[in-house]
Amino acid sequence: MTIRTLTRALVPAAAAMAALSLAACTSSGSTPASPGPIGGTVIAPVTMAAGELQGATVDLIVGQVLNISTGDLATDSYSGTVADTAVATFTPGRTDAGAVFNPGVKAVAVGATSVTLKNTQGGIQPLEFTVVVTTKN
Repeated sequence: MTIRTLTRALVPAAAAMAALSLAACTSSGSTPASPGPIGGTVIAPVTMAAGELQGATVDLIVGQVLNISTGDLATDSYSGTVADTAVATFTPGRTDAGAVFNPGVKAVAVGATSVTLKNTQGGIQPLEFTVVVTTKN
């Protein structure tokens, strides 16, 4: 058998196998459902400078975080009190393995609560603001 004869016999067979393989990958005309994002839906944080918070109302969605930028002050110099921790919780700033994490407030459940931030470096009045938490529309 020559190479030419062998090629004429194998090319149609290979084409038929490729067509069968592709047919097996599709389902009777329907488009497969695309999976959601890996790890679920991510809600972007709201970032505000500490100086912008005095008297402010911050709107968050359940699961969203208020990232508080402390400017020139140390991130771990702020402490926070949340009036209703069923609505929101405070997370202090910290430095961990060289990474700096700002303090923040996480929206836990629908509602409204007041938040007070104090700075241990002194000379700064407490920051008082309101967090209003809703569900995603």
